[in-house]
Amino acid sequence: MKENDFVRRLKETKMTRWVRFGVVSVIYFAWVAWMQNAWLALVWPLLFDIYITGYIPLTWWKKSPNKGVRQVMSWVDSIVYALVLVYFLFAYVGQNYKIPSSSLEKSLLVGDYLWVNKMVYGPRVPQTPLHFPLAQHTLPILNCKSYIDQPQVEYHRLEGLRDVERNDIVVFNYPCGDTVALRIQNPDYYTIVNTLKHQGVENPRQYIADRPQEFGEVVWRPVDRRENYVKRCIGLPGERIKIVDDVVYINGKAIENADDVQFNYIIEVNGTIPRSMWEEVGVRIDDHGMAPQESVYDGRKFYDVPLTAKAKAIVEKWPQVVAPLRHERDFYDLSGDFTLFPGNDPYGWTRPNMGEIWIPKKGATLKLNAQNYPMYERAIRTYEGNDLEMRDGKIYINGKPTDSYTFKMDYYWMMGDNRDRSADSRYWGFVPEDHIVGTPILVLISIDDQKSLFEGSIRWDRIFRDANPYKNK
Repeated sequence: MKENDFVRRLKETKMTRWVRFGVVSVIYFAWVAWMQNAWLALVWPLLFDIYITGYIPLTWWKKSPNKGVRQVMSWVDSIVYALVLVYFLFAYVGQNYKIPSSSLEKSLLVGDYLWVNKMVYGPRVPQTPLHFPLAQHTLPILNCKSYIDQPQVEYHRLEGLRDVERNDIVVFNYPCGDTVALRIQNPDYYTIVNTLKHQGVENPRQYIADRPQEFGEVVWRPVDRRENYVKRCIGLPGERIKIVDDVVYINGKAIENADDVQFNYIIEVNGTIPRSMWEEVGVRIDDHGMAPQESVYDGRKFYDVPLTAKAKAIVEKWPQVVAPLRHERDFYDLSGDFTLFPGNDPYGWTRPNMGEIWIPKKGATLKLNAQNYPMYERAIRTYEGNDLEMRDGKIYINGKPTDSYTFKMDYYWMMGDNRDRSADSRYWGFVPEDHIVGTPILVLISIDDQKSLFEGSIRWDRIFRDANPYKNK
């Protein structure tokens, strides 16, 4: 009697493959349970065939008489396997991230390479599942999209260890990164629109669209393919935040700043301060500019530099400093900043002085009126997907007049530690929960791009350092 083909394949499978299949099955079903989606279990028979029965000829190339085919396909097989592994690692466990700007100095430095843990808050199920795992939105060299727009998966976050807490350093997708003018990405598209509107351009969006040679193609990016930002969480869902002379108040009480928070100070000097002295207090060349500026009014020389409280105490004693240090807010007129949240300067706020703002909370209902409409317009329309408009003094949501709205998501208020040189929630408002990526836990390596290798560009003292010591002390 001829042996059944299925039974034969089972018998011919080596014990090592059975062991590998068992380990993969345990991991896979644990992932299915974590995803809380039983339909995913239907993929398990495919794994069974890949490891055990082999009806689908995925390894056909191993039997090819052509040595070149076997060698090439061996490389292809390894690369595809590695990419799939990296895809799941980056999507559900964590990923590396580079600090590109000084907004969190001195907590995190420009050139820090971080490991971002996605499991702390619970990883998001990829909203754009068809993407290349090693590129956020653009493939290098080819300079094309690294993802396919469709399908888009509804936002869902898996169970994490805890919620976002105050003073967490958080990596998130830039909320205003949904629309991008590819040739000018800093400032962002919405800041360009507001600037043009402030300059009297009647239809800024059309103005940008009509000038691709200047602004480039205008594209839309899904939530998880937008730029990654990193800031410190200052305000939590349901809290009221207010800023008075750079002091942050939560629900009416002043909160303590992180240890390395910096503010810009005007430093009047009688000459140039050498680079070596700036390096002693950790001020980058980009921040001190090598030579002092000169006042157009009286010719006095000064530096405009961000300093921590510790660095400020040192700088005040330098022999070149000829006057007490003044905070930037006491030196420049900061009024009329139309780029501040919620845009177009509707409240007359300044960066160091902003009125009370309620941070939306999931399930909480807000009374809407003409006064607070600008604050919550983008959250209701863009982040939560409603048709929102105001006509004749009345607010309409999805075509129905209303005076209230119940939020579907939690929101957060993020700020940089380099307070006067950080584009943060003071400019673009709330960060929705579906934009949260994770929290950095470790500095993998740190490279100072303003020094050569022989000048000590590698910051050895930062390797494997806690990425948020203030939070964890």
